[in-house]
Amino acid sequence: MPEKGTSALRADARRNKALVLQAARTAFEERGLDVPLGEIARRAGVGAGTVYRHFPSKDALFKATVADRLRLFTDTARDLADVPDPGEVFFRFIASVVRIAAQNKAMCAALDGAAMTRARPVAPGLEREFWSALEVLLHRAQRAGAVRKDVVLADVRVLLTGCMAMEVRRSGEGPEFAGESGGGQESAAGTEPVDGPAGRMTALMCDALRAGRDVTKLPFEAAGSNETLCEECGVPVQTAHTGRPARYCGGACRQKAHRTRSRARSGDDDGAEGLPAVDAAVEPAVSLGTQAPGEVTAGA
Repeated sequence: MPEKGTSALRADARRNKALVLQAARTAFEERGLDVPLGEIARRAGVGAGTVYRHFPSKDALFKATVADRLRLFTDTARDLADVPDPGEVFFRFIASVVRIAAQNKAMCAALDGAAMTRARPVAPGLEREFWSALEVLLHRAQRAGAVRKDVVLADVRVLLTGCMAMEVRRSGEGPEFAGESGGGQESAAGTEPVDGPAGRMTALMCDALRAGRDVTKLPFEAAGSNETLCEECGVPVQTAHTGRPARYCGGACRQKAHRTRSRARSGDDDGAEGLPAVDAAVEPAVSLGTQAPGEVTAGA
């Protein structure tokens, strides 16, 4: 009987810890580090004492919620190291990380090296593993001739975190990271949002890294935002007031798009099968608040 009772208590403790972590993920996403522990306890349906038994401080709880997500980012990058078309894999991964992290205050803080210098390291070992995995994708893209040879990981780090800040500013939902040891960092929430479609800043950053690229295209097509741009080269398209909107700027781009579709249908395009896996792998891997710890499979 004592053994059964002890086992039941342990199972109950594990369940409560999972509830706290799940509630904390959602709360940190929505409010950043300003959310009180009492609010997290309320969302989890447990008492404040239960939260403190598992996590002695809000700082410890924050690190726990972010660490597993950093690990999933890293695992995804490692899985993509063997996917065909290294250049597009690299750029799509970057765009996905920026887009998702910019919607998540906790992930923004974890990947923002400057913010962590002012506040706290979230998971130093995991952060190093993430950047190392990203560096592998960078080197593959450089060897494939898709990224400039003079670009180093430090460049990508600064540009990536800068893109997150700009995408947050564009959305007008600046995260606050003034946690219990973070001091008085200013929030972008009170500033005017930056005009432009989602992904514009990321696309400009990626074009700065591309070898010989002189036209900026959005990494992800936003509804209604690309109606006057050529689908192939991204330059403005003259549209008529009546009839179907033009998709290409001229015959050359129309023929190029036709050849691309033909290769994809015939299976000659080596990257046709691998590239969709980039978006499919990244987004489920970092969707927050939907799974208890340990429930994410390696392939997510």
